[in-house]
Amino acid sequence: MPRGPRLDAPGVLHHVMARGIEGRALFREDRDRADFVRRLAALAQAGAVTVYAWALLPNHVHLLVRSGHRPLSRTMRSLLTGYAGAFNRRHHRKGHLFQNRYKSVVVEEEPYFLELVRYLHLNPLRTGIVQDLRALDRYPWSGHAALVGRGTIPWQDTRTVLARFAPTRRRAQAGYRAFIAEGAGQGRRPDLQGGGLLRSAGGWAAVQSLRRGRERWAADERILGRSAFVEAIQREAAPLPRRGARDILPTALPALLARCAAVWGVTPAEVASGSRRRVVAHARAVASCLAVRALGLPMPAVARALGISPTVVRAGVARGAALLAERGLAVSELLPPRKRKPR
Repeated sequence: MPRGPRLDAPGVLHHVMARGIEGRALFREDRDRADFVRRLAALAQAGAVTVYAWALLPNHVHLLVRSGHRPLSRTMRSLLTGYAGAFNRRHHRKGHLFQNRYKSVVVEEEPYFLELVRYLHLNPLRTGIVQDLRALDRYPWSGHAALVGRGTIPWQDTRTVLARFAPTRRRAQAGYRAFIAEGAGQGRRPDLQGGGLLRSAGGWAAVQSLRRGRERWAADERILGRSAFVEAIQREAAPLPRRGARDILPTALPALLARCAAVWGVTPAEVASGSRRRVVAHARAVASCLAVRALGLPMPAVARALGISPTVVRAGVARGAALLAERGLAVSELLPPRKRKPR
């Protein structure tokens, strides 16, 4: 079956995996590992990605990252191609280093964010590179040491991860340690590697039995999340014919704002006011997302209509699918009906 196009947008959370060709080593010595980390750090510091978790294994790499100001594909091409070229020069070899293209899975943040942080950082223990949790604390080639306070990695976003455990750093680190220890006995987690409910439900047979019930279930190898999240991402990623902004702005956009406002219990004026109230911000994020992805409007035009900056619109585009999934809403429920052309 051919692979679908990559799913990406600014602010989207991804679990990224890259393996050595034919299972061969990606890293022969610490100089190789340091080179890969240096390249990843440069991309993170430039705002191309936000890195929450990472682990270097002998023949593969795991990353938990959020897309930044440029597409993930461009970021990964820079990282992997640059590293492969340097590796080949150092070790006097030719040919491909990585097996096929890297794998990236769009992740629904709840409940998978912390599960993936733990899964990635336990990889050195699970594969026998380190023998116990104390040794894992000292392992320099993953993001775990920075989270437990055994080192400082300026380009890794430890604050966001630790904030999920406690408001103070010391308490958060203790909570994170306990969380890691609870999962130390877990083996491989195929349910954390994409496929919507496909893997977490127990494979295709289980998914087919679910589909015979009253609810519909969705699965996509490019997405890790519950059914509603998978369907929302698939709808948002589906290409739609673009119409001119001049034709859409005066009619469809106000209707979209009104529908989003009604669902979130606010007024259209509040949505377009720049208010930072949480419920208003959620309605505005969904409106921004649908205006850009479904109606095909340019971000600057949406920003002007909503009285916000294009940066805020971009953030809304990234969050919209998750907010829709939380409410169990379909894109079609919020989009204004299209007028039929007269015959």
